[in-house]
Amino acid sequence: MLCEQVPQRPAKVVVTPNVDHLLSLAEDPDLQRIYSKADFKFADGMPVVWASRCLGAALPERVTGADLFVALCQQAVARRWRVSILGGTPGQEALLAKRFEEVFPGLQVAILCPAMGFDYRSEEANAAVNWVNGTAPDVVFVCLGFPRQDLWSITYRHRLDAGLVLCVGAAMEFALGFKVRAPRWMQVSGLEWSWRLASEPRKLWRRYLLRGPKFAVLVFRAWRSSLKAGL
Repeated sequence: MLCEQVPQRPAKVVVTPNVDHLLSLAEDPDLQRIYSKADFKFADGMPVVWASRCLGAALPERVTGADLFVALCQQAVARRWRVSILGGTPGQEALLAKRFEEVFPGLQVAILCPAMGFDYRSEEANAAVNWVNGTAPDVVFVCLGFPRQDLWSITYRHRLDAGLVLCVGAAMEFALGFKVRAPRWMQVSGLEWSWRLASEPRKLWRRYLLRGPKFAVLVFRAWRSSLKAGL
């Protein structure tokens, strides 16, 4: 449905919770409260889908930020939607614009790469809102990483002149070929995490090797609580 018609104002925020996100939400009630205000939530990871089945609220499928990014950019070309990107390494706007021309020829795209350590409560965050509105996009991709992208998008969505605002993390890097996604069979079998771990071990080992087991404990506790509630 997100890809079928021109996104209508006011802005709707899309988040793609994965295992790491859900653990952070369980640990931080304030973050959970803000995150819950997103308009669309899609499970980015098979473990999240599997957990939903164990808890009796089965999600139909996995929908990743990387898949949404590509699908919506393709639709934007076909339907002449305007796209704005907030994210990337500072100073790389020209490089990214050139790469977008190569991968998605004809895409109307504007790019802003904010400073490292972007704070959603800062003056820079407010300036980013004004920049987005100046580009009048139909679709905004926020690629700042969790939770910065989500906090900024949800906090400022009522001021954004956009249809959809998608919090998609590293999706742009995959779509433009700066990072390589796992083979399709690994994606659908729930093994994409192992591919990413092998690709970026220093960055991701804590997420997958330490926080992964914590998620299993979180799901077990939720399952046990549901059993007790049913007695």
